[in-house]
Formats: sequence, structure tokens, C-alpha cells
Amino acid sequence: MGYHAEYEASLQDPESYWLKAAEAIDWDVAPTQALFERGNHMYEWFADARVNTCYNAIDRHVENGRADQAAIIYDSPITGTKSSITYAQLQTRVAALAGGLAAKGVRKGDRVIIYMPMVPEALEAMLACARIGAVHSVVFGGFAANELAVRIDDCTPKAIIAASCGLEPNRVVAYKPLIDGAIELASHTPEFTVILQRDQHPCDLGANDVDWHNFQKGTAPAPCVPVEGTHPAYILYTSGTTGAPKGVVRPTAGHLVALNWTMKNIYDVDPGDVFWAASDVGWVVGHSYICYAPLIHGNTTVVFEGKPVGTPDASTFWRVISEHNVRSFFTAPTAIRAVKRDDPEGKLAAGFDLSGLRALYLAGERADPDTIEWAQQLLGKPVYDHWWQTETGYTIAGNPAGLEALPVKIGSPTVPMPGYDVQILDDAGHPLPAGELGAIVVKLPLPPGTLPTLWNAEERFKKSYLTAFPGFYETGDAGMIDEDGYLYIMARTDDVINVAGHRLSTGGMEEVLAGHKDVAECAVIGVTDQLKGQMPVGFMCLNTASGRVHAEVVAECVKRVRDRIGPVAAFKLAVVVDRLPKTRSGKILRATMVKIADSEAYKMPATIDDPAILDEIKVALKTIGYAKD
Repeated sequence: MGYHAEYEASLQDPESYWLKAAEAIDWDVAPTQALFERGNHMYEWFADARVNTCYNAIDRHVENGRADQAAIIYDSPITGTKSSITYAQLQTRVAALAGGLAAKGVRKGDRVIIYMPMVPEALEAMLACARIGAVHSVVFGGFAANELAVRIDDCTPKAIIAASCGLEPNRVVAYKPLIDGAIELASHTPEFTVILQRDQHPCDLGANDVDWHNFQKGTAPAPCVPVEGTHPAYILYTSGTTGAPKGVVRPTAGHLVALNWTMKNIYDVDPGDVFWAASDVGWVVGHSYICYAPLIHGNTTVVFEGKPVGTPDASTFWRVISEHNVRSFFTAPTAIRAVKRDDPEGKLAAGFDLSGLRALYLAGERADPDTIEWAQQLLGKPVYDHWWQTETGYTIAGNPAGLEALPVKIGSPTVPMPGYDVQILDDAGHPLPAGELGAIVVKLPLPPGTLPTLWNAEERFKKSYLTAFPGFYETGDAGMIDEDGYLYIMARTDDVINVAGHRLSTGGMEEVLAGHKDVAECAVIGVTDQLKGQMPVGFMCLNTASGRVHAEVVAECVKRVRDRIGPVAAFKLAVVVDRLPKTRSGKILRATMVKIADSEAYKMPATIDDPAILDEIKVALKTIGYAKD
């Protein structure tokens, strides 16, 4: 059955479609019903089932002939380390870690924060939580103490699992001071912290800290604990428009069914193939396609610690693909742009055998045509852009290469995947014809594995996603669908920006800037950057009585954002201005500022009353290299 027949079947009879897909999962209690409607546009999938994620990701493969197959390949150009862990070895390690957690009192439903670098132990920690029914929340290791503290207070973890440090190409990031600082800032105090000591920067352990290896000694390996189909597999925090993080909940059964389905139908890999998603476990790509989906499907996953360039050069991607026989490769456009910047003619790829690679997949931000065309020409392989969100956990629109490879239209992530009834609506909620720009929405119910709600915030979930267009999920993106059914993502409709594939809130940065004693008001916008996709730029009006040298305030504010949100924010550019453009009601015209920053020629928007304001913004942008005369 080709794409179109499959897609229509998923919309016409979702019950039969997803129960059929569920047959690929090993259940403790198999589902008898797929979809459960709970009223008020709330839905659940496979609610009557019982299952364990860790069993499906590890144990069943050990039992069914894959014990000696590599489950994880670890490749760290930073440390010069390469290693492989078989499914049997992974089972032993995960069961031991889960046993250590259980011995310390972690039970089904307890939350555990994971704050780890890109090492195999990060996946082991996630899977150990899943093994005993604990709900993990992975926090990206680049986040600062106060960001970690906010997440501690929201999910109230019983424990934190962390490493002593993370490694960047040119520096070591000590994690222990950040963890201690976060616990001090937070109202909730975890009972204990598990620390994986790394040789590059061991740390001193405090009274509530336990060593990764020592606390597992003498404990019984933990068995897999069956959980309800709707039991949260994890909580993953994503930026909200106010800067307050939203805890996306991932339901266990739908997560298993959907991710397993994607590995063959979208990424075109078979069990035993090597799959590599060059991301981080702190982001949704890392959850779905470094840890869970490849292992559930019986693939070998690559855990890569490093950057595409500088470790040691732009050939790193090609080396890893060649050395480990990667069949499908998934990364962000910004990573390919970085390789292109350092090796524009692609000479470094010539020395590697890339014949085993079937396709390159891009996601996380808009993939510009130049990057896609460059990669296609260099690799001689299909390059598939695809679009999805932290909230969905997997592809909304993509090219179903394993089901039916559709023609690529550069600029489009291709077509909606089965289960996603994607539509384009105007502001009043009316459907728009092909080719017209509007809000991208998905008709409810969303397919399995997508978020059913937010952690402890159901009303916020409804307000954020279900209110603007009743009966639909609001994606927050604007775009159009052409006459062939191809979707085009044109812009965000809120203030969340993509910096090198990392979804960040400009509102959160504004809150940090506004906390500086000399800043009266401010605005942060995302402006186009040829390498990272977008970069945040801050505009600040100072208090009249400040009297400070502008450069000093700017330097302090840049440091403030980097300290409080972390280097991941990539906040380097800020400027002092006399005024900000506003509507008559006092709302700052952020969208107008973005247009000014990105335009070739500056035109006076009708909504700005004073031309002098426009001049000031132009001067400000010129100062930081984002404007032309």
C-alpha cells in the first residue's frame, strides 16, 4: 500500500490502523481499543494496555537473537574514544542501574532528572528509569543552574542522575557546581544525586551524592515493571512564549507504537541497520532518535560526543558515516551549513566510503535550499527535510521513504504523515485554498505518541494548543499546502526561535535582560543567520538615570543571559537604543523589528508613527552588523 492509500486509511479508520501498527510491540496486556475520547477535545491512546518501554527496547531483542548485535556505538572525537555495547551488555548495565535506583527507593511514577553529556550512560539512565516505571526528565547539559532549578521545582524529582562534567571541543563544563547551584535555588530538594565521574574532570561528592558505580554494588538487577499505556514515559521541557518552560508529557504505549512505525516507514532502516541522529539527548530528537526509536526497532544507534567541525575538522560526519556504516543520518541544517562553511567544495568527503548511506534527513529548523542542494550534490543521495515538534515527538510532515519515496520539492518537508490531518486556516478558523498562507493546524485527535497534555498544567495545555482553533491542535507555525498536497513551513507565529536547531524562547531572554538594574525595557528578536538559522539580538532602553557606558551594560547583559540560560542561547548581540517601535496600545512591534533586520531595503511600516524610531533601529542593527546603509 503506497503513501496515499496508507494516509487515507489512517484518517478514515484510525482505530484499525493503529491497532495494526501496535502488533509490532510486545505487550504485557495487549490493547483492545486504540483511541479513547475523554471529552473537551482530550484524547488518549491504548489506555487499556500494559507494557514496558525498556523491555521493548532491550530485553525482547536479547531474547529474540540480537543479544550480540551492537545496540550503541559510542564515538567521541573529543576524547578519542570509540566503543560498542551489545544488546546483552546494555541489558546488564541498565538492569543494574535500575536496581540501584530501586534500592534507593525510586518507584513507578517517581520523577528523575537526568543531566548528562553525550555518553552511553545517558541512554542507560533513561532506559533504567523506563525499566522501573520512573518518569525521567532529561535537561540539556548546557543549561545553567536557574534553568535546572525551574525544572526541579516543576517535576519535583526524587533523584538527579548526572555526570561530573561535559566536554566541548575547547573546554570542560563542570556539571557539579551547576547542580549544587540549582538545588540551592530550587524550593524542592531531590533525595539524592547519582554522579558519573569522568576522568576529564572528577568532582567531590557531597552528603547526598552517590557514585554511579558504587551505589549499584550489591543490589539486585531490576526487572521490567509493566505500566499503563497512558503512563508518562518522560517529561521534556520546551520553551514557552512567556519564558516559562512547558513540560511535554509522552505517553508510554503511543510512544512505542509511533516511534517503531517511523523507523521503517520514514527513515527506511531495517532491524540491524545503523542509524545516527547527530543531536543531544537533551532535545526531543535525542529522546526519540538517539535513544528510543532505534532501540525499539532493533537498530544500532550512534552516540556521538562532539561537533561537526573542529573535532578535528569538517570531515567528522563523513568519517563516522563511513566507519560505522550508517544507513540513515539525521541532523540539523545548521550542522550541514557548518560543514559547508569549512569545506565548501566538499573535498573532505572524497576520502570516505559513503556508499552505505541511503539518505540524509534534516529537521529542527528551516532547511535553506542552498544547503539541501549542496548536500545532494556532495552525497549523491536523497536529502529529506522533515518537520515536527517537541510536542509531537516525531514527524508531522516528511517524506515516507520506506513506504513510498515521493519526489522532493526543495523548500517543503513534503507531506503529512499518517494520523496527521494537517490543514491551513485563516484567523477566523476557515480553511484556506491551496497556495494561501495561514495557520498550520492538525485536526484532533493527534496520532499516538503525541502529547496528551502538559505536566501538571492541563489548562495551559488547552490554552496553548487547543483554544485558538477549536477541534484542532495549533502548531504555532504558519505556512501553506500546494496543489500536490505538499506542506510549506513559512514562519513561527510566536516568539520561539530556532538557534542551530535548538528551540529557544526570546521571552525568556527578555525576562533576564529586564532584570538588569539599568534596563528599563527590552526586546529580543531572532534574526536570520547564515550558519545557525537564527540568532537572538537584544535591544535595550536604559533607565534615564543610568548614566552608564552603553558598552558596559551590553557586556553585562550578554553575560547575564549566558549565565542564566546558558551558552546554548547563543546570545552575543545586544545594543542600547533610545526607544522601541510600538503600537498605539504600547505593544512592542517585534515582528516589524525582525523584518527590519532581515530586509534588503528598509521600508516604513504603516504601524510605526515616528520615522525617527525606524532610524534608531536601523542604526542599532548597523552597529551590530545586521543592517545596511
